Amino acid sequence: MMSEAEKIANILKMQPHPEGGFFKETYRSEGSIGEKDLNNHINGRRNYCTGIYFLLTSDSFSAFHRINQDEMWHFYKGTPLKLHIISEMGTYSNVVIGNNIEKGEVPQFTVNARDWFASEVADNGDYALVGCTVSPGFDFRDFELPKRETLISMFPQHSKIIRKLTRV
Repeated sequence: MMSEAEKIANILKMQPHPEGGFFKETYRSEGSIGEKDLNNHINGRRNYCTGIYFLLTSDSFSAFHRINQDEMWHFYKGTPLKLHIISEMGTYSNVVIGNNIEKGEVPQFTVNARDWFASEVADNGDYALVGCTVSPGFDFRDFELPKRETLISMFPQHSKIIRKLTRV
């Protein structure tokens, strides 16, 4: 018998994501922005905006990675998602993305461009279904998934959380 997470992944036609979890691109704007109008970390044209569904289960995590654009997370269904962030300057923070606003959860949150971030399902829940909107639009050329030791060498003060939320 399929779990609810498996049913959702099948219905939404989601695929495994390199950082962990499953995703399905739901939107890619037709318009694009030229390289000269983008920040110096982006090479080539980018769509104005992209969007995905992202599903994470409690038996996995989304490993620390970063992209060259802002990424807005939106909570849809399931257990809250804990997002861990290490800024370019090395400051660690976290936020719980969910619907229980009275408990400090937020239904949406934006990770700044070039900040390192990882996520995990909170409280050993079954799954979290969220959406991610990236502007300028996401392109895998902007995706960086570092090795554990590389990230620890950059931020040794955060080695415990880095070890927990990296794979290699």
